[in-house]
Amino acid sequence: MRATFRLGRILGVRVGVHWSVAVIFGVIAIGLARSRLPDAHPGHSTEAYWTVGLLTAAVFFGCLLAHELAHAVVARRNGVDVDDIVLWLLGGVARLRGEAATPGAELRIAGVGPLVSLLLGGVFALGAWTADTASGAGLAVDALVWLAVINVALAVFNAIPAAPLDGGRLLRALLWWRTGDRLRATTGAATAGRAFGWLLVALGLFLFIRGTTFSGLWLAAIGWFLVAAATMEARQAEVRATLGQIPVRNAMTREPVTVPDSATVAEFLLGDAYRYRHSAYPVTDQAGAPLGLLTLHAAQHVPEYRRGAVTVGAVMLPLAQVAVVGPDEPLRDLLPRLEPGPEHRVLVIDEGRLLGVLSGSDVTRMVTWLTTTDPRRRGS
Repeated sequence: MRATFRLGRILGVRVGVHWSVAVIFGVIAIGLARSRLPDAHPGHSTEAYWTVGLLTAAVFFGCLLAHELAHAVVARRNGVDVDDIVLWLLGGVARLRGEAATPGAELRIAGVGPLVSLLLGGVFALGAWTADTASGAGLAVDALVWLAVINVALAVFNAIPAAPLDGGRLLRALLWWRTGDRLRATTGAATAGRAFGWLLVALGLFLFIRGTTFSGLWLAAIGWFLVAAATMEARQAEVRATLGQIPVRNAMTREPVTVPDSATVAEFLLGDAYRYRHSAYPVTDQAGAPLGLLTLHAAQHVPEYRRGAVTVGAVMLPLAQVAVVGPDEPLRDLLPRLEPGPEHRVLVIDEGRLLGVLSGSDVTRMVTWLTTTDPRRRGS
């Protein structure tokens, strides 16, 4: 899940928002402003309902961000680097660069999220009680009650022992501690996640048939997402076990074709060195130092009449927005950062020098080679 736009850094962690957040933000704001608040407290102006509804929806996403930031902070304290946090349609996700080294670390990283949501629920409940005692029931009190209930519900839902929920991570930590086998633990948590996901799909379809259209479809969508995410998590665990401690340098494409940042887009598109080869190219300066990544799509997006004047450096993805790894980093730790699409190529850099490029297809070839030449590595 890639962010549509960035909010910056909070506590040293990059935070972004996916466009789908607008959907759930609108659903919450409309539901509060046009239904819950007018029904509970009639007689207020439309502007008052909408103001409280919009503010409540914004605070709710702040709570989701706090939940994910808690995961990120505890992960870093337990030696796991964090790529970023992305808020999206079904909540938020903190993308970790690797895995916890011990079951105890896994337990701490997974458990802190629901704990923060539960704590926030208590804070909002206390705030609602205080406001109600001081001034009586009103829009603000109702909004605080809603935030208290939704945070407690978020904590309870995330604590369900099914991957990829936090409870699934807790289950994996327990199974890992009992069996000593991280792959078996991940498989067990993923199986529970798929079972729970299909249960939600079935319940959602039942509600849809009974006439509860929106709730049924929403529940089925969440269930389908859980099934897909749990399946992907199990597959990634198998791939990680197959790759073992193989370094990135063993799978990367060495000595990739590069584009100078001073070249024009026309020179790039018409140059024989680039034609028919790849969909993305590393961009370098005159000394050969890597500066970013240029995709064929970005170059073709430049209007034809401007291609002779616009340089590659002006349309490339800067290095700060490109995944960068060292050649000796374990290949398996890179899996969470690999996504389809040429803009997600990984540059392999050592001491300022570009050594190679890595894509999902490179990892697939390595896994295929390992499982073909040594089938025992399937479960290692």
